[in-house]
Parts: sequence; C-alpha cells; structure tokens
Amino acid sequence: MAVPSSQSLTLPLLKILQDGKIHILKDLYRQLAEDIRLSEADKNELLPSGAERTFNNRVRWAKTYLEKGGFLRTVSKARYVITKRGLEVLASEANFINVYPLEFDEQNQFSSISDQELLEETSNTTFQITENDTPEEILEKSYYRMSEDLSTELLSKIKECSPEFLEKLVVDLLLAMDYGGTKEDAGQAIGRRGDGGIDGIIKEDKLGLDTIYIQAKRWNNTVGRPDIQAFAGSLEGQRAKKGVFITTSKFTNEAKDYVQVINKKIALIDGEWLAQLMIEYGLGVSECKRYIVKRIDTDYFVDEEVSSGKVGDKL
Repeated sequence: MAVPSSQSLTLPLLKILQDGKIHILKDLYRQLAEDIRLSEADKNELLPSGAERTFNNRVRWAKTYLEKGGFLRTVSKARYVITKRGLEVLASEANFINVYPLEFDEQNQFSSISDQELLEETSNTTFQITENDTPEEILEKSYYRMSEDLSTELLSKIKECSPEFLEKLVVDLLLAMDYGGTKEDAGQAIGRRGDGGIDGIIKEDKLGLDTIYIQAKRWNNTVGRPDIQAFAGSLEGQRAKKGVFITTSKFTNEAKDYVQVINKKIALIDGEWLAQLMIEYGLGVSECKRYIVKRIDTDYFVDEEVSSGKVGDKL
C-alpha cells in the first residue's frame, strides 16, 4: 500500500490516543505504522527533498490538524494526549475526519461526513487547492497554509510556557521589531510587577525619546473592555500616551472599539497576531527549506532576436 494522506491518518492516530495516556511522538510513528500495516518500503519512503520520511511527515501534519481542531493537545515537547473533544469524536463512531477544513456544526461540535460528501464538498477557504490552479498558485497556497498551521502550533507552544517566559518573548519580539533600544535596556524594563497594572516599559526607539508601557497576559479567557480600561487607567497614572496589550487569547469587539475612541494609543496584539509576528521576525522558528522559482529572462535573449532578424520581422 502507498503511504496514506495526512487526512487519512487523523482518525487512526486519534484512536491510539483514546486511552487518555501521554504518548511520545516516536512511539506514535511505530504504533500507527503497525495499526495500518505499513510495509517497510513505505515506512522508509522519503520526501522528494530527501530530508524526511514521508510517513513521519504526514503523521506530524495529522497531529497538527488534530491539535488545531482541539482533539489533542501538546503536554510537552513531542508528547501528546487526547482531549475531551477528541474522546467525543471517537464516541460518535465517526468514520472520517475532514481537515480541509475541519468540519464543525453551529455549536462548534465535530460533525462526521461521508466519503461522498467529502467528494462533493466545496470550500471557500483561501488556501483550498483546486484542479484549475496553476503550479505557482498551488505552491503559494501550500506556503500560506503551512504558515497558518505553523502559527497555530506556535501559539499552542507559547501557552505551555510560563508567564515569565512570555515576558522574555515580548522583549525579544519588540527588539526584533526595532523597539527597545538595547537588550540590556529592554531586560531591565520588563517584569516590573505590581506597578499599577503595568508589566513593564520599553523604549520606543534607540534614543529613548518615548516609552511604551506593556501588559503581557498568558490567558485563555477573552480579554474584554474592562481589562483594557484598567490598562488605560494605568497609563494615565504614569502620564503615558502609548501602550501595548499582548495576550495569548483574543479581544472582544468592545475592547477593540474602546481603543479607537480614547486619547491613548493602545495596540492590541492577540495570540494569532503574536504568532504571526514571531514568524515574520524569525522568533522561535527556524528555516527548514527554501524553494527558488525561476522563469525565463527574456532580456537575455534580446540580442539573439535582433541578430536573427526576429525583431525586424515583427515591425
């Protein structure tokens, strides 16, 4: 048999986790290969780049899709456990999990779909690949989809870390974005507890002509208007004009509307944007592959066209 797609591996992978125990990734590779009776040749098949086994790569993507859907969670590095939602999926005796995209009903509960429904399914997702896409479009959509999945995985990793680590992360990110002056200045500014709702301050520029007050919260609950009002009040107490409120969760619409009508300039960075900024500025991620797409350089052939009379023929 050929190596199954990452989508086909999601349900068998989830079944291995149904015992509720913590499983190590390398054990999942072995157990899943045994469960689907994968041959040695298929297990050793490599990606076109030769950098990784195809099966291992697809298992990791299956894990990412399941984690994105809330069916499993990361306990620590390369260790995973099933969630309540994952157990509910298995209890429903679903025979398929669709990850293009994951299907949910209005109550955000998993809905199984038949193979026929999958074939007939049409999705309006930006990154959905269709048979009409050119190779360049497929490459671009694949890139953005991988970036989206990386963002989800990165945010999950951030939520596992301590509040102190989040503060360090904020320092590193703002420095990467050319805020904060020097590393030493930034390190001294962050982590000032009990200062009227301010977690720290950082220079806006290298000359320190203005300062930005920061609040960084590793929260799961949505941040509402009262939280932002309290932060704005803290800025007033410091006679500050600018602030950044960073959270690993989300902001309510009321909170977003509030910062638009006050005199203070407060930037709201939610978990999704935080992960995207980390990817953009290369923080907590590393480059693993680079593809360079080339096309014909028509300017190079101009002299040949002139000498052969092709240009004159066109006049």
